[in-house]
Amino acid sequence: MNGAVETANKNIKKIIQKMVVTYKDWHEMLPFALHGYQVEIPSMRVLMEAKLIDAEWVKSRYDQLNLIEEKRLTAMCHGQLHQQRMKKAFDKKVKPRVFREGDLVLKKVLSFAPDSRGKWTPNYEGPYVVKRAFSSGALILTTMDGEDFTRPVNSDAVKKYFA
Repeated sequence: MNGAVETANKNIKKIIQKMVVTYKDWHEMLPFALHGYQVEIPSMRVLMEAKLIDAEWVKSRYDQLNLIEEKRLTAMCHGQLHQQRMKKAFDKKVKPRVFREGDLVLKKVLSFAPDSRGKWTPNYEGPYVVKRAFSSGALILTTMDGEDFTRPVNSDAVKKYFA
């Protein structure tokens, strides 16, 4: 039809742009824009039929997108429920470790140099004394002789020493 449908769509788009507040509610104004355009040009029945077919396609496409969005939200909700269940199961088994000043601890050996003892190399060294414990999980350790470590140690890298 020599671009008549495209021209009509362009005009309807202009009408909708003047009517909508946000881009999300364009589909609510589409019937009003089509009606206004139809009243404006009553002699172009063929064009109107083409536009109505176009509008029906837009509405069916919008319904399809809504259905896809609902499925996505449902899947996301199921995923979040699964994550919550997994977190709850994990948190049941986690024992909070609290270190206080004066506690004796063993520090994990984090040596990357090869040791001649092989698999018989000790995994922990110490005992050390907790000089200061921070709420973030960092610990300042001292040796039994009172020498401070230069850096704080993460509480994940230590375990309590029971004498």
